[in-house]
Amino acid sequence: MQADRPLWVPGAEILERSPMAQFMSWCGQRFGRNFADYDAFHAWSVAERGDFWTAVWDFCGVVGDRGERALINGDRMLDARFFPDATLNFAENLLRNSGAGDALVFRGEDKVSYRLSWDELRALVSRLQQAMKAQGIGKGDRVAAMMPNMPETIALMLATASIGAIWSSCSPDFGEQGVLDRFGQIGPKLFIACDGYWYNGKRQDVAGKVGAVASRLAVPTVIVPYAGDSVSLAGAVEGGVTLADFIAGFEAKPLVFERLPFSHPLYVLFSSGTTGVPKCIVHSAGGALLQHLKEQRFHCGLQEGEKLFYFTTCGWMMWNWLVSGLASGATLCLFDGSPFYPNGNVLFDYAAEERFAIFGTSAKYIDAVRKGGFTPVSTHDLSALRLLTSTGSPLSPEGFTFVYEGIKSDVQLASISGGTDIVSCFVLGNPLKPVWRGEIQGPGLGLAMDVWNDEGQPVRGEKGELVCTKAFPSMPVMFWNDPEGTKYRAAYFERFDNVWCHGDFAEWTPHGGIIIHGRSDATLNPGGVRIGTAEIYNQVEQMEEVAEALCIGQDWEDDVRVILFVRLSPGVELTDELTRAIKNRIRTGASPRHVPAKIIAVADIPRTKSGKIVELAVRDVVHGRPVKNKEALANPEALDLFAGLDALKS
Repeated sequence: MQADRPLWVPGAEILERSPMAQFMSWCGQRFGRNFADYDAFHAWSVAERGDFWTAVWDFCGVVGDRGERALINGDRMLDARFFPDATLNFAENLLRNSGAGDALVFRGEDKVSYRLSWDELRALVSRLQQAMKAQGIGKGDRVAAMMPNMPETIALMLATASIGAIWSSCSPDFGEQGVLDRFGQIGPKLFIACDGYWYNGKRQDVAGKVGAVASRLAVPTVIVPYAGDSVSLAGAVEGGVTLADFIAGFEAKPLVFERLPFSHPLYVLFSSGTTGVPKCIVHSAGGALLQHLKEQRFHCGLQEGEKLFYFTTCGWMMWNWLVSGLASGATLCLFDGSPFYPNGNVLFDYAAEERFAIFGTSAKYIDAVRKGGFTPVSTHDLSALRLLTSTGSPLSPEGFTFVYEGIKSDVQLASISGGTDIVSCFVLGNPLKPVWRGEIQGPGLGLAMDVWNDEGQPVRGEKGELVCTKAFPSMPVMFWNDPEGTKYRAAYFERFDNVWCHGDFAEWTPHGGIIIHGRSDATLNPGGVRIGTAEIYNQVEQMEEVAEALCIGQDWEDDVRVILFVRLSPGVELTDELTRAIKNRIRTGASPRHVPAKIIAVADIPRTKSGKIVELAVRDVVHGRPVKNKEALANPEALDLFAGLDALKS
């Protein structure tokens, strides 16, 4: 593939008939504008945010009362309010469809498989809604769930939202303290858990953990059957009841939706928690709904009846994003378990059999498929697949190439980036623009996203902080237990006045795209030169000898030196020859400044539950500082591998 040519170019049909193209034309007619191209449309969406978000509401047919005012205090990030007079219900917008067609398709590895129609989903939500009301749950109450990504989880969330309660979830692989660090802060009125789950072909027992968490939360607990004995577990938990008993006596009837203000809380999401107790980030029903409709309908081109898949757990904001696909009438394809059991083809088997239109996953997964030698392009019928999205960490240029050579040659590849903080994306795919190797296509509509240097000046052709200079609907409502807003302001607004500073180290490209170079708090600074860790990973992790890498800056002799840890492929040893090869690869592929002072082999690399490596935690261990919340990690024992290393003492 030639570097000076795009990997994918939208055809005439997409440019004329995609939902993005139709929406751009519709806005032009409604507001008397003539948008020459997407860039002009984006500029208008930022300059006239009130008109733009009103257009999203109307074009997408949001159910609710919009009110007259679209935006007040728009020039003040922390005081801005979108649709201050509006009322709506999130669940009502997701349950607009009915009928016998599939709403949800589920696979739990190769152990469990079933489907729910729209009518079946609505009926289950109705019974759950009634049961929750009978428990005294209502507006503003919290419902906390430790659940797999399965249909019952979505039904429980929709029932929660339908009555104005607030949903919060994590996955069942979280440790006991990790669950309590999250749910213990928000005081739920109901706790929901599964009776077990499948991973890598094995049943994972959660009975002890569920019992301990339920005892500490001291609220009624609903046990959902999946991979264990829900009856026995419910009986062993004080206040426990099976899902069947919870809804017994309630017959499905017409749903009732509590319409509430646009900014009414919908979700509590949690920061990764690797630098302390997780922050409780509260998102609004209206903000999440409008932002997700915009991203899914326009940026992803999602249409009614299409199959939408994202490989995610309920502890990652991509689950919240995925669920919103119901608002566009899409069928959600859910998966829980290992994406490599029984082998690396399992998700592509699923994609081929169900005919996914959109396949969402992580950069780490794409790299693992590549290194595993899997080539779906030659083994699977992916003719229905038109969009593949990647997030979680920056997708390397080689990852881009592999998608087109190893997965599907004519798919649109959308590397996306945003986060839990905004329950959505700042930069993502765009069906009206080409895909260039190693680049995110551009900023989302309505988002005044830019890259600034340390002096707060916009920069082009150099790296800087990813910022958003104007308010947007999916900003958090607040942080839980932060009545003065001190933690909220400190998280995003201390760096630049009245500007959201996201914490990503980013760069504009000549094509108007974006490259994310990693988290800015993990940026390396040897000799005063800022280096993004992703720039090093992009080189090292393409080497077959290296399975995974982690890079930190170590304080050394009044400066910082770059330390690279590598988890090697099976049977590979870190010889002097391999060390030289790694350094040479970094020197020629990145720059001499990127070459690490030390390269150290480790048996494992610590990561969060959603698969992100934890550079800051390793940096603390190397410097002898305590890691405040190991429970946030999927493999906390891996941190011990980085403590007291002799190689870092000289």
